[in-house]
Amino acid sequence: MNYIGEIALILFATTIAGALSQRIGIPSVIGQLLVGILLGPALLNWIRPGELLTAGAEIGVIILMFMAGLESDLKLLKKYFKPAISVATMGVILPMICFYIYGVVMHQNFERAIFWGVVFAATSVSISVEVLREFGKLNTKEGATILGAAVVDDIMAVLILSVFVSMFSSSSSGEPNLALSIGEQLVYFVMVYLVIRWVAPFLIRLFERLPVPQSVPIMSLIICLGMAYLADLTGLSAVIGAFFAGIAVAQTSAQTEVEANISPIGYAFFVPIFFVSIGVEMRFDHFWSNILLILGMTIVAVLSKLIGGGLGAKILGFSFNSAYVVGAGMVSRGEMALIIAQIGYQAKLLAPELYSELIVVIILSTVIAPLLLKHSIARLE
Repeated sequence: MNYIGEIALILFATTIAGALSQRIGIPSVIGQLLVGILLGPALLNWIRPGELLTAGAEIGVIILMFMAGLESDLKLLKKYFKPAISVATMGVILPMICFYIYGVVMHQNFERAIFWGVVFAATSVSISVEVLREFGKLNTKEGATILGAAVVDDIMAVLILSVFVSMFSSSSSGEPNLALSIGEQLVYFVMVYLVIRWVAPFLIRLFERLPVPQSVPIMSLIICLGMAYLADLTGLSAVIGAFFAGIAVAQTSAQTEVEANISPIGYAFFVPIFFVSIGVEMRFDHFWSNILLILGMTIVAVLSKLIGGGLGAKILGFSFNSAYVVGAGMVSRGEMALIIAQIGYQAKLLAPELYSELIVVIILSTVIAPLLLKHSIARLE
């Protein structure tokens, strides 16, 4: 029953940390991330990574992105889809080039240098979404562009990862069936269209007639978890499915009811566990011996996404401050980069002795991202 005490400790500490963070003028998610570092193996070692924490974190990020989709304006997303493509493309190309050069300078072989770029080409906007919501910027052109770019970025990262692992992995067996994987993902996006247009409205109307309390929020969670699961089966990130599930439910008459019922579940329980789980991954075992490598990688990680994403927005007519917000919103690597790094480690595409350092850089870029985003929003206003 130790996990009961751990959950109680996480919820208490994140609530206090969130309040203190807002009091001193930084995003509350920073406080929650720091709670993970404080309570985790890096410092106090009261909470360790485990199956329960992982499961809670996965549900937390799924609900977080479901709520982002639920609160998103579909017309606004469509309007800024073109800049989203530009931001995602530049935000993938520039980190890959920069990290390949940095990898070569740090004496990595061709495959490992390229794979550094693949890891840091990924974006995870879960934390950016929370900061945008906190400052009321989710349904703006910058927020819509960041959300759209994150979806495109995720798809591009998965495709690049699939190709790269198929070509260079020393542990892959048999002939890779890349065409099948891409075909499954195309079928998934056709299904997404059908769910948004017909399936979700039909299921919501059906459950509205059931004489069961909270039947509509329950159905919305079924749609959310089902689409997240199917996205994961096709090789996409589960957060893509959750995001589109939120958009689908938002097109129905039940949007307000679902938001009022699901939001407390997510933000009172699962979302804090997700943010703490990121901090818990932090280690300082070889931190000082590789401090220059870590600092260099962190600088490249932050600047390559910030400049790449911002440049993609600026090309299509965004002002400097708007482009700065978009670039800052794409800096966070989060769970997507952690997943890609883990796949690369298992496929022997990352040097084992530098794996922990890579994880530290992913965590540092994720912690820096909301601070940059807050600064960019302040300049915009």
